[in-house]
Amino acid sequence: MKKHAVLITILFALTVSLVSVSVIFWEFYKLNKQQYINHIFTKYSVITQIYREHQQRMSSKIMLEANLAVYNLEVLNNDENSSKEILHLGKILKREGFKSFNTALMINNKGMYTKNIISNLRATMLEYKEGIYFEIETPSGNILIHDNELKPYSYLSILYAYATTFAIICFSFILVLRKLSPLIRLRKKIALYSQGNMDISFKTNSEDEIAAVSNEMERARQRINTVLESRTLFLRNLMHELKTPIAKGTIATQMLDSPKQCKRFSSIFHRLESLVTEFAMIEEVTSLDDKRDFSDYRLVDIIDGAIDMAMVEREQVSVELSGEQKLHVNYRLYTTAIKNMIDNAMKYSPDKFIRIFVNDRGELCFENKGEKLAHPLHYYIEPFTKDNPSKNSFGLGLYLVDSILKAHGQVLAYEYEDGVNRFIFA
Repeated sequence: MKKHAVLITILFALTVSLVSVSVIFWEFYKLNKQQYINHIFTKYSVITQIYREHQQRMSSKIMLEANLAVYNLEVLNNDENSSKEILHLGKILKREGFKSFNTALMINNKGMYTKNIISNLRATMLEYKEGIYFEIETPSGNILIHDNELKPYSYLSILYAYATTFAIICFSFILVLRKLSPLIRLRKKIALYSQGNMDISFKTNSEDEIAAVSNEMERARQRINTVLESRTLFLRNLMHELKTPIAKGTIATQMLDSPKQCKRFSSIFHRLESLVTEFAMIEEVTSLDDKRDFSDYRLVDIIDGAIDMAMVEREQVSVELSGEQKLHVNYRLYTTAIKNMIDNAMKYSPDKFIRIFVNDRGELCFENKGEKLAHPLHYYIEPFTKDNPSKNSFGLGLYLVDSILKAHGQVLAYEYEDGVNRFIFA
């Protein structure tokens, strides 16, 4: 997830934004609809006023319908079946009870007097088949009225606003993702470059901030490649030039009259030649920029090649592993690493014997008797470090082994148990 943290953050922000907008529009829709219902429900007061005057004046039903028609209201009690269907299937939008106060002139044995009559009424607003209906319930009976002017609440305007806002947010995030796509491509190119593809180009024709970073990476790549090429050329020419005088010196040594001097100079030139060879190997390992030379090899074949390179007797090496195990390696380098481990055992083990096997974790192990290392392992994998200066070594053996293992995605580990040194290719 950490690799895609920016993308996940953007998608999270998009989700939160869309959910927030959806919730806000939903709450706004409910509030707006309720306000609309409350607003149109006030029309019931006009209906009750007309109906009250109709009862007070005892006017005809035709007059009542005429007064309601002024406000686009239509009495439906004439169609009893239709009224029942509306009352039964219609959706109740709002219902409210109220009291009606009427004054009536009365006569008794004492004469005329006025009487206040309080009636309990209830108004119900219903929605049925795109129509708005009012039912007025009175003590003397119910009346159902259809409002020909009012229409049910329409959510289309809010839906249009919501869809527009939703589309704008999505489009904005799509633009952000498109702007980030060059960054994703740049990351992939950097990964290829780190894996050894030195010819990949970061150059782009865009003019935004990511393009500026890409072009700077391209300039840095060109400078790094130039430095690496110069370094490689310098080292290879240097080692080539060193080999010529070493070869001449070795030949000239054979012409010396003194056997002692001849042996001394031969040893010096041999050490110089070994040093140049190890430097060449180190240069090859550090400049290993791809895995085109890697292939699958049987481990037993690699170890056999290492024994031949070390020029030791087969009786001095115990190989305990199956012939089916394979490794995906650079054969020459990995063989050199194993050869150096064999050389190390031959130099420092008192019985000149090494055991090579694969442990339960599938790791290649090298065991030889001897004293425990005086320093931690990291001390010995530094170049030109060794415990015994008198040994015929430049202190590059374990450094070279560690470098080769790192090029193969492995590390060198060390254990000591019961007088046995154990080196592990983990």
